Amino acid sequence: MEEIYAKFVSQKISKTRWRPVPPGSLQTAETFATGSWDNEENYVSLWSIGDFGNLDSDGGFEGDHQLLCDIKHHGDVMDLQFFDQERIVAASSTGCVTVFLHHPNNQTLSVNQQWTAAHYHTGPGSPSYSSAPCTGIVCDNPEIVTVGEDGRINLFRVDHKEAVRTIDNADSSTLHAVTFLRTPEILTVNSIGQLKIWDFRQQGNEPSQILSLTGDRVPLHCVDRHPNQQHVVATGGQDGMLSIWDVRQGTMPVSLLKAHEAEMWEVHFHPSNPDHLFTCSEDGSLWHWDASTDVPEKSSLFHQGGRTGTFLTHSISNQANVHQSLISSWLSTDPAKDRIEITSLLPSRTLSVNSLDVLGPCLVCGTDAEAIYVTRQLFS
Repeated sequence: MEEIYAKFVSQKISKTRWRPVPPGSLQTAETFATGSWDNEENYVSLWSIGDFGNLDSDGGFEGDHQLLCDIKHHGDVMDLQFFDQERIVAASSTGCVTVFLHHPNNQTLSVNQQWTAAHYHTGPGSPSYSSAPCTGIVCDNPEIVTVGEDGRINLFRVDHKEAVRTIDNADSSTLHAVTFLRTPEILTVNSIGQLKIWDFRQQGNEPSQILSLTGDRVPLHCVDRHPNQQHVVATGGQDGMLSIWDVRQGTMPVSLLKAHEAEMWEVHFHPSNPDHLFTCSEDGSLWHWDASTDVPEKSSLFHQGGRTGTFLTHSISNQANVHQSLISSWLSTDPAKDRIEITSLLPSRTLSVNSLDVLGPCLVCGTDAEAIYVTRQLFS
């Protein structure tokens, strides 16, 4: 893989996201957003990756991401998602959800819309409340779904002042992340190891399905849905394990893959090449998992440091009659046949890698070491 370029930005980066490329466009990712946390002042910033690989005047290798604009953000940025080309939604540790608008003509960001008390703890019997962090957001124009430490789920519509729907006591524990399965259905993960599916067409406050890892109740921190097979979901949590789930099959994960040595903060299927998956961790590592079947005699050797992946897979016998090509490579019944190749993408261990995003051949990640790493040639 080509060089991965670091830029030190003097703030701890909690979230990194590529701006989506316009549908049908052939251009590659050029602009990404970051959010910071645990700084005296936090910012949402927009960056351009510019030209890589040019020699600068000192003869050094230039890989500088240029800051286009930034705006102060009240509280830690807990999550960040592009709503469309111009708007970015940020989740705050103060419980506030803000939509920022980018003005490309004069390169500024402004507050477009805000729900200041989206998440809050209510005191027992008292009108006073304390704010609760908003921990996760997912956008599907015109809708924004938010989850929080208060166990609440909100469904907002851009340009509506109030929430369209709120499930107040959706969870008695902290909700850590959310994703859409199909448009009216969302999936949340919580701090006691459960996945819950919610259907906004149903009036009640109960999930339509609950899946969990038996016994352990290990907090789950992140979730991502396979871009083409909406029943396939990946999660990561406090124990660093990667779990693959088939929400049509039972209530247990299909496979558990031994992964990081500390919390897994984010997991992302590659949006257009979903046999590839990416994870990042508190242990300072950023991994590329390759489950594509066209690699001959693949070993599960871990490329950097020779650490091998361990596979504890529950087999799914009733899939034997399904046409093999329809089964995602992540739901493989025989892990010995379909080994997964894991590559470490960062040159050396650093402080926590908090966030990553992939789009086309480009990857960006942000760390507590106040660095942003970018590569443009993931598959070369």
